[in-house]
Amino acid sequence: MKFNTLVFTLLIAVSSCQSQPASLQEVTVGAARFEQYLPLLKNKNVGLVVNQTSMLGKVHLVDALLNRGVQIKKIFAPEHGFRGIADAGEHVENGVDVKTQLPIISLYGKHKKPTNEDLEDIDVVIFDIQDVGVRFYTYISTMHYVMEACAEQGKTLLVLDRPNPNGQYIAGPVLDLKFQSFVGMHPIPIVHGLTVGELAQMINGEKWLTNGIQCDVKIIEMGGYTHTTTYNLPIKPSPNLPNQRSILLYPSLCLLEPTIISIGRGTPFPFQITGFPDSSYGKFSFTPISIDGASKYPKYENKKCFGKDLRELPIDTKFTIKWLLEYYRKNPSDSFFTSPSFFDKLVGNSTLRFQLKEGLSEQEIEKSWRAELEDYKNRSLKYRIYSYD
Repeated sequence: MKFNTLVFTLLIAVSSCQSQPASLQEVTVGAARFEQYLPLLKNKNVGLVVNQTSMLGKVHLVDALLNRGVQIKKIFAPEHGFRGIADAGEHVENGVDVKTQLPIISLYGKHKKPTNEDLEDIDVVIFDIQDVGVRFYTYISTMHYVMEACAEQGKTLLVLDRPNPNGQYIAGPVLDLKFQSFVGMHPIPIVHGLTVGELAQMINGEKWLTNGIQCDVKIIEMGGYTHTTTYNLPIKPSPNLPNQRSILLYPSLCLLEPTIISIGRGTPFPFQITGFPDSSYGKFSFTPISIDGASKYPKYENKKCFGKDLRELPIDTKFTIKWLLEYYRKNPSDSFFTSPSFFDKLVGNSTLRFQLKEGLSEQEIEKSWRAELEDYKNRSLKYRIYSYD
């Protein structure tokens, strides 16, 4: 099968409470639409921002482009590295790809943005990474810095679009820019509802790059995708998001990271279970251990934790703060937060911590986000490429 006709058959998941069989839908990812972007790469020196998710079936995009004579000069790798095996927050070194001998430049740690030297021999940069549609998932922050570097140095950026597995809805507080960080670069909600291509257009259109500069971005759109498509990732996007359930629970459970609660790092079920070393927290139990390439030093390593097994929930569970509220009410004190400042960065404001202390209900808290969410929804409309039908 030729890659320019390659399609990925995606299972449209059906909630476990439904009895009818799942339907099938075909989506062609941007990377597979060679006829749309190979002409743009002719006689160009190319840099690729890619990782283990940049696949076309069983072939990596790097290999597919080399086989088509594209002049690739270097690879840029985001958090977790080119092969996606580094732990969250772990320093990733520069290196050389063993298979192709191409240089690999890490865009994580202190070197988040390509330098003039990194791009001086590059004409076109390609971004092809599978995202999960959550503000604090750092691949979109890497895209922001790549856009900024390309804008400053007059380089073209091609974004090869891929589905958003959390793209069916929008939820959570909108980031207050006073809390801007690498886990939150833009004034968007936690679940932003955009593909990386749509978000790139919004970053440009809203002039969110430094000094309002704009990048020469070209989006290679998908075929057959809408925001109602339920996309089951063929490759895990990072070590601790191993399956569809973890990806859908990630926006809710990540808020528990800077608290005393474990979200299952160091187990086979990260972002699918929760607990604390106290039997009053639940009947379900697990013991985190060190796992190379996923969780080397997990919270409560070798200690038995008690809590919840969220694998029993319907697969289509959406963003919620109910678990955060429930656990805070069991331990309503400042000691609940192991890093209040990081919690605020994840949430995008300091308001939620104070709302928890004041005892506000889930409904009252969500109501406080409503106006900014509506404003975001309205502003994002003109940047959408795919329908919500």
